[in-house]
Amino acid sequence: MKTARYAFARSLPVMAGYLVLGLGFGVLLQTKGYGAGWALAMSVLVYAGSMQYVAVDLLAGGASLIATALMTLTVNARHLFYGVSMVERYRDAGPAKPYLIFALTDETYSLVCSGDVPAGVDRRRYFFLVSLFDQLYWVAGSLAGALVGGLLPFDTTGIDFSMTALFLVVMTEQWRAARDHTAALVGLGVSLACLAVFGADNFLIPAMVGITLALTLLRRRPGAPEQEDAHASH
Repeated sequence: MKTARYAFARSLPVMAGYLVLGLGFGVLLQTKGYGAGWALAMSVLVYAGSMQYVAVDLLAGGASLIATALMTLTVNARHLFYGVSMVERYRDAGPAKPYLIFALTDETYSLVCSGDVPAGVDRRRYFFLVSLFDQLYWVAGSLAGALVGGLLPFDTTGIDFSMTALFLVVMTEQWRAARDHTAALVGLGVSLACLAVFGADNFLIPAMVGITLALTLLRRRPGAPEQEDAHASH
């Protein structure tokens, strides 16, 4: 019980964000002609945050499976790096490991990586419950949004920007909390360079590759300071 209470308390900030963002996704999905069943199924089986927002336009536009797969890889490629950093933490996760891998969103990653759990809290169970609670918040928000969107039609202009707004808020908080802004400046610089070279439609993957290479080189410099763990947002 102590583990459940601790996991719930730690996940409360995520609940506040996921209910609102899930609500926006559900409303947006409903306005494109997809009902609550679609919202529930996507949030349970896909559970991809920002990619679910993108998927709304892909579904409405009749995108091909190949285009959808490439877009998903572009939007969620950051999880490849998250996964590598979680190999040791999830090594002894047991039967829950497949679900922990599936449910590793930006916010869940942040909670799992933010220090050791206190005495009396089961570490493996904490990882599972945080992941489960976060997904339940997203599912509840999505379902509520789809139901509300069908009952109370309103102008949805700007709702699809809500996930971007969340990332901007998280980045601002991390900038204010960090002493060394090298990583953020490198990321911004490489992204702008790739945007100029490859254009707005094709810069994401080159930018991610470039940022990874640049930060790896910086970490290998003699006397370079150790980088703190990055906690990004879904």
